[in-house]
Amino acid sequence: MKLDHTLTSARMEGSRTDPVTFVVTIALKPGCEEAFLNLLTPVLDAMRHETSFINAVLHQDPEDPTRFMIYETWSDLDDVVEVQMHREYRKAYWERLPELLREPRQVQSWKPVRRDFAFFAGW
Repeated sequence: MKLDHTLTSARMEGSRTDPVTFVVTIALKPGCEEAFLNLLTPVLDAMRHETSFINAVLHQDPEDPTRFMIYETWSDLDDVVEVQMHREYRKAYWERLPELLREPRQVQSWKPVRRDFAFFAGW
């Protein structure tokens, strides 16, 4: 996988030991939602077992079901860039994603400043 410009920028600007959050916006071709979710679900399932993984939340645009947003936070940027993006469980996702996209995905990196969570059994 070619290293995304946003990952490179985050790596140069931030402390390598600070947590980093990525907000990834994905616009799919109509009718590709199920294929996308079938590719992404095993990736998300595997990510949660990684030592540098903190959290991830997948969102779907309520007004455009072909748009998704993934919010993910990791404790170690170097690990994300050097190890996580190259995990074998991501291979099928990286290979098929381009054919599902209607436009290039947007990736932003953010530095977490505050964390507040409320966990409910029904969510």
